[in-house]
Formats: sequence, structure tokens, C-alpha cells
Amino acid sequence: MWALAINPTSGHGKGALAGEKVTAYFAQRKFDYRVFSSRSAKEIKEELELFLDMHPCEGVISIGGDGLAHLVLQLVVPRSIAFAVIPAGTGNDIVRSLGWSLEDSTKYLDHVTSNPATPIDLGNVDSEWFAAILSTGFDSVVNEKANAMTWPRGPQRYNVAIALELPRFAPIEYEITTDTRTFTTKAMLIAIGNGRSYGGGMLVCPHAKLDDGHFDVMILKPVSKLEFLKVFPKVFSGSHITHPAVEIFRTKKIELNADAIAYADGERIGPAPVSAQCIAGAGLTWPL
Repeated sequence: MWALAINPTSGHGKGALAGEKVTAYFAQRKFDYRVFSSRSAKEIKEELELFLDMHPCEGVISIGGDGLAHLVLQLVVPRSIAFAVIPAGTGNDIVRSLGWSLEDSTKYLDHVTSNPATPIDLGNVDSEWFAAILSTGFDSVVNEKANAMTWPRGPQRYNVAIALELPRFAPIEYEITTDTRTFTTKAMLIAIGNGRSYGGGMLVCPHAKLDDGHFDVMILKPVSKLEFLKVFPKVFSGSHITHPAVEIFRTKKIELNADAIAYADGERIGPAPVSAQCIAGAGLTWPL
């Protein structure tokens, strides 16, 4: 039996439409499935968790944004159940990291329902699983601000948060421990990539792979506000990595200690210190 987890409110209603299409796909092909749909993440989690504990499941299809996919990961990984993500949110960076189209869900579902799932790496930060990016610094400050705002809605809320926070943002001092060294540095932001992108396609760790057993870590060292505004748009193409203030390295484990907040897959992890590890083959899914 398949489990279809749907967030109908994701993407300002995209989740409901995508949920209808996926449900129709499974119904037309006479697959055995169960739908879990709610505006409440807590309700989906509780009902899906109970279902997974009582029924054999071929896979959980998350239909919504990265937040719902992140929630699903916490349930399926300990149970060794496969997951797939139908993009219907704002960022959809987990699907981007898996390599699938954001538009053609039918081709994706054809592959999912006719092929065995394969292992991919996942990150684990303080016992919480993530698929794409663990981040801290300016982007997390913007997330905190945007999440507290009621207007405007959608992506514009983050643009407003950037405009409000950048003038008063100061680089943060981090103590960082990796596989091979411990060092202290000031940084504007740090991204720890299992996947390649966050923020709706920002290729912050453009060379990250889901099957190499390592994180790609990107550190943006202190730059002026004007220089930051020049560098930040380059993240969408991944060309920021050639900037002299950017450091890139790979590691299996990393610990960050600072007066800072961390986010993973766009979900709030909490204040540092945080400790993360790349777990090879921890997830089961259908990468392209």
C-alpha cells in the first residue's frame, strides 16, 4: 500500500491541486493507497505515523513543500520506507536535488511506481534528518524575520525580510569542527549541503551529490553590504563559489558553535551549537 501525504495549503493552494492529480493517478491505475491530508502538520504526522506502524507500505509520497517532505523523512527513515516528493511548495529544493522536473509529475510517478527505490545520503543534525541544506547565518536571520511577518505573502516576504535585516546584520563568529580540523572564522553565512540548493533553486552548494557520503560546506566570509548584494544573486547559478570570500570544503561530520540559529530544508532546527553528519545510504527514494 502507498501513503499519500498532502499539504493542501502549500504553495498557496498548489498542494491541493497536486494532491488531486496524484490521487487520481493512483486511483486510475488501481493502486492500493491511503490519503493523509490536513492543514495541520501535527495531524498528518500523527495519522501517518500510526498507519506506518500498523501497515506494510511501499512508499510515502509527500505532496507539498520541503516542510512536509522534511516531516515525512523523520517518519520513513527509521522504518526504512521509501519516500518520493511531488513539488507543490515555494522552494521545492528536495525535488531539485533529486533531479526531477518541477512540472512533469506523471513521468516521476511512472518511475516511482514501476522501479525499486535506491539509497541516497541524508544529513542528520542533532537527531533530525534533512535531505538538502543545513544553513546558518544571514539566511537563517532572514528566515526568522520572514516567519514572524504576516505581510506580504509568498516569496516577496523574504525579499522584504532581506531588506530589513541586511543593514543591521553583522558577521557571526563560528567555531567549526570537521573530520580533520577545528578552526574559528567569521562568516556571513554557512551552508552545509547534502543536496545542491535551497531557497527555491539557489545553488549554494552546486557540486553536492546525494551518493558520495560527504557534505559540501560553503562559507561566505565577511564582505561589505554592497559586495554581499553583488555576490548573493550569483547563488542562483552557483557562480558565487569563485568569489575570494567563499570557502568550499567537504566533510562527513561538522559541528558549529556560535550565537546563531540553524535551519535545515527550510525548517527551524534551533540555536547553535549544532552537530551534523552525512549518513551514506540512509534514505530510500528515486533519484533521477
